[in-house]
Amino acid sequence: MDFQQLADVAEKWCSNTPFELIATEETERRMDFYADPGVSFYVLCPDNGCGDNFHVWSESEDCLPFLQLAQDYISSCGKKTLHEVLEKVFKSFRPLLGLPDADDDAFEEYSADVEEEEPEADHPQMGVSQQ
Repeated sequence: MDFQQLADVAEKWCSNTPFELIATEETERRMDFYADPGVSFYVLCPDNGCGDNFHVWSESEDCLPFLQLAQDYISSCGKKTLHEVLEKVFKSFRPLLGLPDADDDAFEEYSADVEEEEPEADHPQMGVSQQ
């Protein structure tokens, strides 16, 4: 896939996430992404016909530890698409973005279990006449 096609995939992915594609560098095959509050990373795309994998990194020391999941995923067996890599990065950054974990159904279950209780009606005390 040529670099412009990859950039189009990245733009489409951004439309469904808080991230923006803020820079592309075709000679380096690099794409830079940013989301508030200060979450940034970049992806280096492999050359056509080259056996290399995608590479993700961040120049922010706050963001870098969160990329470990995505880096492990990329280095695992099998070819990955840019969309798959970006989805894994998004999942990795969910805590930094203040979003619940995508695989964590406990949040939804918790919300479903919490029902608003109606305040109990005042019951007349036993033995006290209401005259």
